[in-house]
Amino acid sequence: MSEALQLEPFAAEHFDIVSRWFDDARTTALWGGTQLAFPFSYDQLCEGSADMLGSKPALVCFTARTGDTVAGHGQIVFDRLNGAARLCRIAIAPEFRGKGLSRPLLALLVDEAFREPGIMRVELNVYDNNAAAIRAYLAFGFTKEGTRRSSARFDNERWDTVMMGLLRTEWAQSDAFVAVKPRNKG
Repeated sequence: MSEALQLEPFAAEHFDIVSRWFDDARTTALWGGTQLAFPFSYDQLCEGSADMLGSKPALVCFTARTGDTVAGHGQIVFDRLNGAARLCRIAIAPEFRGKGLSRPLLALLVDEAFREPGIMRVELNVYDNNAAAIRAYLAFGFTKEGTRRSSARFDNERWDTVMMGLLRTEWAQSDAFVAVKPRNKG
């Protein structure tokens, strides 16, 4: 990958690209949660988009680009009262999977969350049958904090949800932080 991954606000013109990454209801549910319908709409993807209009939005949606190509998507939900930010609906475009973009995308999203001084932890939930995502999160530095057993239903299946977290102090000591830190200067 010759060009660095960069985040930009998710825009309506990105929706058709991202929505094509998910070709069935099960894949959509694994990524976006069992409440996300297939096919999903722009409003469903950016649920709470009215909150994005304020100066301190509760939900922020991002597109990740490499050059002119949309290569990823991610969302952050801020719980400022408790000093937490939750990453959700993180995806790499199919043509970029397996090419080492998960770590840079996670680094950009985590860095974005920790830009707010009051955020002390970043957390995420992932279904236990999404082994690739769990491996990526663990390798990045997230810690498994627990499992909500049989917490989601898809058709006749029951899925467990793995809860993971990363503290600000852990992020500040990580290699990924060092990699994105120059971006924040100036």
